[in-house]
Amino acid sequence: MTPTSSVTTLFLDIGGVLLTNGWDHVIRTRAAEKFSLDYEEMNERHHLTFDTYEEGKLSLDEYLKRVVFYEYGLNLEDVARIWRGGCSIRAALLEDIQAAFHTHPDLPNLLNDEHLGQAVISNQDNLREVVGLAVSLGLPVPCLMASLAYFDGYRSAWLPANLIQAQRDDFGAHTYERVDAKGVFHTRWE
Repeated sequence: MTPTSSVTTLFLDIGGVLLTNGWDHVIRTRAAEKFSLDYEEMNERHHLTFDTYEEGKLSLDEYLKRVVFYEYGLNLEDVARIWRGGCSIRAALLEDIQAAFHTHPDLPNLLNDEHLGQAVISNQDNLREVVGLAVSLGLPVPCLMASLAYFDGYRSAWLPANLIQAQRDDFGAHTYERVDAKGVFHTRWE
């Protein structure tokens, strides 16, 4: 598998682990209703796209654009401007987000914006300290912890995809590719 800089978060292949149906046809039907989409077309798009996504060759954003949000053509600069207008705090961060999408309308992730990405990088030690302290005190800070985990996963070209491939191979013998050898492999995980 070729490492990519895109996030490839697996949220679909969890049925056997968490005993849920994940992103099955019932949930896809609800999503189609919620977004006023034609279920048959959305489901066909899902079946044409899902294997590529599950193998980690397509980012979550790309999957959602192809399957769910293909009709919307959202202008994310306008979305940030609208949120800012309705925000009681009128956060300065939303101005930075709006500026990022103004400069780069197809920005795949705000961490790729020079200004916002550098702000996150320069403040990551503070976030790690706060999360570490909260954990040591037994205080739940799920949003901060998830944000840090997302950041760490996003900045690693191999980790998310490698971990997903290992889990898929362990749970369902789906095999995996290696970066140091050609071919398809399966490991008996113990």
